[in-house]
Amino acid sequence: MTQDKVRLDKWLWAARFFKTRALAKEAIAGGKVHCRGERCKPSKEPRVGDELLIRLGYDERTVVVEQLSAVRRGAPQAQLLYRETEESIAARENAAALRKAGALGVQTEGRPTKKQRRQIHRFREQ
Repeated sequence: MTQDKVRLDKWLWAARFFKTRALAKEAIAGGKVHCRGERCKPSKEPRVGDELLIRLGYDERTVVVEQLSAVRRGAPQAQLLYRETEESIAARENAAALRKAGALGVQTEGRPTKKQRRQIHRFREQ
C-alpha cells in the first residue's frame, strides 16, 4: 500500500529499520536520522527520492526513499521501500571488517591493577 504522505517515524518502522515506532521516534529525536543532510522531526514527511542518513549502532546507512508506505509488511516488501547507496554499502562492509579485525578501539586486559594505576598517576604528574 503506497501513500502520498506518511510520517518519517512510521516509514522507518514500515521499512524495518526499527522494531517499534517509539524506537524510530526516539532515534529521530536523538539526531540519529538525517533527511537531506539535516536533522528532522518524527512528523517529517519523506518524499520519494529523499536521501536519509540512518545511524544504527556502529553502522551508518545512507538510503534513498523509493516508495512510501505506512504499513509494516515482511522483510522482502520492506526492502522495496528504499535503496542503499553503493558508498554506504562499501563503508559499512569496511567498518565491519575493521571491527572484526579488532582495529577499532584499544584492546586491554581489563582494569589496571593498583600498581599500574599508581604508575599512571606518577606519569601524569611529571
